[in-house]
Amino acid sequence: MNDVARLAGVSIKTVSRVVNDEAGVHPATAERVLAAIDQLGFRRNLSARNLRRGSSTGTIGLVLEDVGNPFYSGVTRAVEEIARLRGRQVITGSSDEDPARERELALEFCSRRVDGLLVVPAGLQHGYLVPEMRAGTPVVFLDRPAGDVVVDTVLVDNVGGTVEAVAHLASFGHRRIAFLGDSPDIFTANERLRGYREGCARAGIGYHEALVVMGPHDEASVRAALAGLRDLADPPTAVVTGNNRITVHALRALAGAPARPALVGFDDFELADLLSPPVSVIAHDASALGKAAADLLFARLDGDGSPPRRVVLPVRLVARGSGEVPAS
Repeated sequence: MNDVARLAGVSIKTVSRVVNDEAGVHPATAERVLAAIDQLGFRRNLSARNLRRGSSTGTIGLVLEDVGNPFYSGVTRAVEEIARLRGRQVITGSSDEDPARERELALEFCSRRVDGLLVVPAGLQHGYLVPEMRAGTPVVFLDRPAGDVVVDTVLVDNVGGTVEAVAHLASFGHRRIAFLGDSPDIFTANERLRGYREGCARAGIGYHEALVVMGPHDEASVRAALAGLRDLADPPTAVVTGNNRITVHALRALAGAPARPALVGFDDFELADLLSPPVSVIAHDASALGKAAADLLFARLDGDGSPPRRVVLPVRLVARGSGEVPAS
């Protein structure tokens, strides 16, 4: 402010009035002050100003599994849109399924005094957030629930989705249906496995451990899992894949195979409708997930003191071709 006042030929008080949009400064003088600020390359530190005033920092923290995953990109975009309408910016970080990294990011955002926090949890222990919540920082979990705290949560119908996937494949005569899922330690993976089991029971086809492979999440491990299933004495004629990345890896592994199993994947993905055959999926709206979580967070910021809510968003089967192959 001293440098600006010196260059503009005004007092420090005048500079203060201009940067804080206070009345009492002649327009020509204010223009001279702003020109000096621009010439010196200075920017107002909004965080420092807000903290000094004891007001909002204008930021929301968002902890994701992987911002590079198209699904979470959709979530982020939806949160940003809601935040923008409410005059907030979003700070985002990826936990990479590491509980220690999740904790580090969440507490780092809180130390920056974000107005609220959205978390896709990687672990099951979230007691570290209790002091922040008691201090008035609202927290909403999305895609997966918190492990040991009771907070607002937005989920999708993971169980119902895989029940529907199995029922759909069974309707085309498939009795040997395999399931490829992520690590069972992940809430969504475990829930989708539960739905697969329930779907098998409802379809009267029985549940066989040999047809379930949990954990593969990269191309090599998915390829190895499919090879192991293909080498069974009674191999599966259909596969349910537990998320969009596993689906893409499975399609690469099956490319060029003389006989491909019918396939339904959980999560839609870009270009799924343009492949040959087009990929049938259990779809849910990433934007709706992000919007619902952001709406809950801003409701808390607006003073909503009702008990924590648990919102479960619906999924839908999109039949495109890969899941409509009759059992041979």
